[in-house]
Order: sequence, then structure tokens, then C-alpha cells
Amino acid sequence: MSTIKIRSKRLKDFTLVRTLIAHPMETGKNKNEETGELIPAHFIQTLIFKHNNEVMSECFMGFGISKNPFFSFRLKAAKAGDVVSISWLDNLGNSDIKEHIIR
Repeated sequence: MSTIKIRSKRLKDFTLVRTLIAHPMETGKNKNEETGELIPAHFIQTLIFKHNNEVMSECFMGFGISKNPFFSFRLKAAKAGDVVSISWLDNLGNSDIKEHIIR
């Protein structure tokens, strides 16, 4: 099951694409309440947004992003049947990708 949820809405002048990613986004500075030990850093480093297999945005992030991050994008040239995809890679080597067809 994917960690990425994608929704799109076609509006008059553009298509709004929204995404929610299930990810802990740990900074490496928080402590475990039970043991008092630091929780290891675990955060998304790269987020790639594609429209019809063309990279529209590539974001390089750090640990300052909140848990389960939400992103939105506006596409002016999108039409029904176009494909958007979102992928991420984190600092531990985990990754995910999800495609969505605009209706």
C-alpha cells in the first residue's frame, strides 16, 4: 500500500493537485519518552512531481518539514486523462511513487 495519497480538481484556469504523504519526518533531536534515547533521524530528502512523465518540480528537503507532509501544485496545461506522479526518497533509502490520472 502506498504512503502517498493524491487528489486533483480541475478548475477554470488550472488543475489543483494535492498530496498527503504518510511519513514520520523525525529530526533526530526528539527523545523517546520511555527510554530517554534520541529517536534516529528519518525524513524525506527528495520529492519529485511529474506531469505526463515530465519533471515539473524537484524539492530537496531537510528535517524541518512536519510529520505526514501535505503539498499542493497548480497545473495550467493539465487536461482529463493526463497523468501526474509523485515520488519521494528519504534519508534511510526508503522510497515510494504513486501515479494519478486527472479526470
